[in-house]
Amino acid sequence: MIGNRITYRTADGIRVPGTWRHAFIRNGDHYLTDLFVYADGLIDCWGLVTLDEFERQLRSGWVATELPDGARVSAHDLASWRFSEPYTWLTPEVLLAEIRDTIDQLNGRPDSTGRCLAAVDVFLADRTEENRAAARDAYHSIPATQRRYALGDMDRKDGPLQVLVTGPGGELEDTPGTSVTQEEYAEALAYFEDRARWIADRPSRVPADGPPTPVAPAIHLYESRPLEPSESPGIKGLRNEYPAPLLIDGVAYPTVTHAYWALSTTDPGAREAVRDAPNTFAARTAAAAAPRREGWEQARTAVMTMLLRAKFTRHPHLAGALLDTGDATLVYDDIALGSHWGDNGGRGRNWTGRLLELVRSELQAGAAGITIAQPPG
Repeated sequence: MIGNRITYRTADGIRVPGTWRHAFIRNGDHYLTDLFVYADGLIDCWGLVTLDEFERQLRSGWVATELPDGARVSAHDLASWRFSEPYTWLTPEVLLAEIRDTIDQLNGRPDSTGRCLAAVDVFLADRTEENRAAARDAYHSIPATQRRYALGDMDRKDGPLQVLVTGPGGELEDTPGTSVTQEEYAEALAYFEDRARWIADRPSRVPADGPPTPVAPAIHLYESRPLEPSESPGIKGLRNEYPAPLLIDGVAYPTVTHAYWALSTTDPGAREAVRDAPNTFAARTAAAAAPRREGWEQARTAVMTMLLRAKFTRHPHLAGALLDTGDATLVYDDIALGSHWGDNGGRGRNWTGRLLELVRSELQAGAAGITIAQPPG
């Protein structure tokens, strides 16, 4: 189960969603650590490995599911101790099955539970022994640790499911020597009929304004210098230092960065020096020598929003480059401006990337003919 444990890694500019769980690594002693599972099937437990490589780590005991009594164990920078009468419900087979399910869940695909319930639906629609056997095999494919959650019913757990796939006269797996009676089987059938009605009658979870869209691969907008004007700049044209002249309050600035730094101060000499700076580095240096205008830290995000709107309104070919990013998350690096504007390896707030996505949405709204009249003022 993924729950709220959501993380990601960036691979070649693409944000790959993932989750994590605890695990023990056996490297002489046992070490409690985090095992990260990603949607592309890679697993990070002291190094990225494929699913096949992870299975070999499980079989070899490097990823430990056996916890010997008295074995030394530690959690880095936290504590160390020895196992005393340890108990674990995991085996290599169960853990591997859970990891496979997690990868399916991260990709929005049916996991082993989903496949089992689909097989049950097939059986209920056509109650042949062949279809029951397929449903029973699908049930046994669910990791043993997860079967009790299959129906989402913590009162009955998976009892009705076991009875259904076993059939009248069959022996229940959880209670050897006990056969399913006809009455128990009828109750299980009634349970699934009630469940089907409940599922059909429950309110749709699809939002009124449409279903959620799949996560698009992220696009990383790396710092890149020098940037030269081009009719087809691609994503380089989305950078603030890309040459795209703006006219702000009657003054022309060669880039968004020049305009941003000029607006950050009220010193006329500094603003002129920023405007005439030969590059964005020189523009920032010229502005740094002057005091920031009062309230700048609170207003700067709104100023950047205005500048980005002006840039993509004035330069249609750059607006096209922004629209070409579709619904991708835009991850913007900005080492010079720091953590407010850039993602900077996951340590920043990525406000430039977020504002680019906002302006992109506004451009998409305009293309769809959606406009909101501004009140007179």
